[in-house]
Amino acid sequence: MAARFRMKRQGVGEMLRMPGMRAEMLRRAKAIEGIAIAASPVDDRSPTPGFYKASWETDSTNRGGRNRDRAVAYVRNTAYYARFVEYGSERVPAHHVLLRAAQEGGRN
Repeated sequence: MAARFRMKRQGVGEMLRMPGMRAEMLRRAKAIEGIAIAASPVDDRSPTPGFYKASWETDSTNRGGRNRDRAVAYVRNTAYYARFVEYGSERVPAHHVLLRAAQEGGRN
């Protein structure tokens, strides 16, 4: 006899709001943050060496998703020039720190 499964949207919604789901999202975000910190470039010639590396932060909330009722976690860099490090510019090559960290951290 095969097992039967009937998914209920309400049950999935409850699961996505559970404290355990938020904790798991935060755990994964912390793993991505750790990889991003390790991969962050440091320019010793800069007036503030290490500022980009020290500007990573992670937080989580239950206000994500289309209906603003799902567990989510965010990893961001608050340095004002973070987008130029990530995507590059005409004078700075792209490093894709967060992209590579998310690819690597998503495997954990």
